[in-house]
Amino acid sequence: MTLVPATVEIPGYLVGTWKADPVHSEIAFTVRHLMISKTRGRFTSYDVTIVTSEDLLGSSVAATIDLASIDTGHEMRDNHLRSADYLEIEKYPTMSYRSTGIRQTGDGWASDGELTLHGVTRQVPLAVEVNGFGPDQWGAQRAGFSATAEINRRDFGIDISTPMEAGGVVVGDKVSISLEIQAVLQK
Repeated sequence: MTLVPATVEIPGYLVGTWKADPVHSEIAFTVRHLMISKTRGRFTSYDVTIVTSEDLLGSSVAATIDLASIDTGHEMRDNHLRSADYLEIEKYPTMSYRSTGIRQTGDGWASDGELTLHGVTRQVPLAVEVNGFGPDQWGAQRAGFSATAEINRRDFGIDISTPMEAGGVVVGDKVSISLEIQAVLQK
């Protein structure tokens, strides 16, 4: 593949197919816990492919996340999250995202797309920041992207609700998702 700079206003922009480098990338989430704090976690096994096209708006992203790889730093909680109460990984082992369009927003970019989780597919836009393009010390080309989204877990059929004595629930409905992706151009 020939590396041809695209005709967009992103310094170093290159056309091609990129794969997330798992050593330098992270897919994480945050959810309210006990109505007083937030619990953070991440997924350690995933496949993310980004295709940058000559026309940036024709670019795309696809991701598959292994839900068994959930890591909140607490093994008992992680096992509960894998259970039928939450992610039900025996039945739904992966979560996936497929973009359906890229658009410019007032302060950056958005990837419109479909998130499939727990057997349910919903439209979920990602707010995207293009962090840059450039070579690494081994001669490969790299690109960096940050993205965020918020989902309601109940929209995906994850509707366990353990009420608290003082009101509210143990785990909030809104889940914030963040992606820090450093991708390597595929030859």
